[in-house]
Amino acid sequence: MDQLSPGARPSRRRLLQGAAVTAAAAALGPLTAGRAAAASYPATHWIPASTSNYTVSNRPSSYPLNYVVIHVTQETFQDAMRIFQDPSRKVSAHYMVASGDGYIGQFVREKDIAWHAGNWDYNTRSIGIEHEGWVDQPSWFTDVMYQQSAKLTAAVCDRYGIPKTRTHILGHVEVPGTDHTDPGPYWDWTKYLRLVNNA
Repeated sequence: MDQLSPGARPSRRRLLQGAAVTAAAAALGPLTAGRAAAASYPATHWIPASTSNYTVSNRPSSYPLNYVVIHVTQETFQDAMRIFQDPSRKVSAHYMVASGDGYIGQFVREKDIAWHAGNWDYNTRSIGIEHEGWVDQPSWFTDVMYQQSAKLTAAVCDRYGIPKTRTHILGHVEVPGTDHTDPGPYWDWTKYLRLVNNA
């Protein structure tokens, strides 16, 4: 794929319509019964990461899910996607949200352990959501990105009974032992938590 300039729409979007939407729905599996007020998952598109970049598991049976970890890619969507698909990189996230239109790619099934937090204990107990952009460029944090990400986080929290609070929805920087700074000082946590709780 050709490298895109920042803010350009990835060309693969048209290719992912139809069958990919169906595959993404299948990858999520059935939602937990008895949660009538649960938030709905926004449309996601299945873009599998390399199997060398995550651990197959059976969560939440194998590990409880207690956290959602918020990341910023420090890359364009296209470049981050290529990293997740490169078997030599040893990194992945469950989801990534595009800046320009809130498009959501799913790279790892929620039952599996994405290698995103830099801490094995947190990897086993969390869902990782990347956001296209750079921590020092707040223009990447668009309203549509916040809205789509908040819908996704709310649905994940509802599905697994994760409290929609700042002690359970973390920035990568807050994971013990990490050397990352994302999502950075320009990420609007007040806005984000409000959107999550209103989804």
